[in-house]
Amino acid sequence: MTRNLKPENHQDMPLIGHLVELRGRLIRILVVLLVIFLSLLYFANDLYAGLSAPLRALLPEGSTMIATDVTSPLLAPFKLTFYVAVFIAIPYILHQFWGFIAPALYKHERRIAIPLVASSIFLFYLGVAFAYFVTLPAVLGFFTTIGPTDVAIMTDINLYLSFALKLFVVFGITFEIPIAIIILVAAGLTTPASLAEKRRYIVVGCFSLAMFFTPPDVLSMVMLGVPMVLLFELGLFSSRFFHRQPPTDTE
Repeated sequence: MTRNLKPENHQDMPLIGHLVELRGRLIRILVVLLVIFLSLLYFANDLYAGLSAPLRALLPEGSTMIATDVTSPLLAPFKLTFYVAVFIAIPYILHQFWGFIAPALYKHERRIAIPLVASSIFLFYLGVAFAYFVTLPAVLGFFTTIGPTDVAIMTDINLYLSFALKLFVVFGITFEIPIAIIILVAAGLTTPASLAEKRRYIVVGCFSLAMFFTPPDVLSMVMLGVPMVLLFELGLFSSRFFHRQPPTDTE
């Protein structure tokens, strides 16, 4: 008897049908992003004030943030509001993409994918929160105290926005390490034992990547490298539950 290799809810659909469905989902994503963005636009300056709070709290008396471009006071909060809208809409965006690819998956694949997607969203938010509440104040405190005492600190609002957003994205993606390891193991591309054997090289690689993606100081590298190593260990431990043992000759 031949085994049905198609997913249980697979439906043959011409390419144009898939494209139409994808277009509809992209339109819904854009509409949701626009609604969230317009809802937050009134609070754009407040959002930037919240983002810059860790820096402003460390500025010496008499120092302020500055705008070196005449359009920066308008565009910096505007851009931040858009990024916040995307940040808030991430669960809906992933839900739409999940709805597009789920019909092509097997039932057991969907059972694994759903908790992985939910965990990836949580870990991304956790990474951004860690960057804002832990890393950003520590790094800014380091930079604002290490310089000469007779130099006035006046940071451009656009440059600070780029610095903070880069930090958030790096930490958000970094916190996805456990999910990446689980996917690699579940797909059979590696094994927990193989990763454990390469632990020392992976640790060196984590700190090398941390040095590349963070500002040029030891504190930033350590504050990214250490979580990367801990997240690797978490992913290594969790991947053991998804590892499929190869069939033995007696089976």
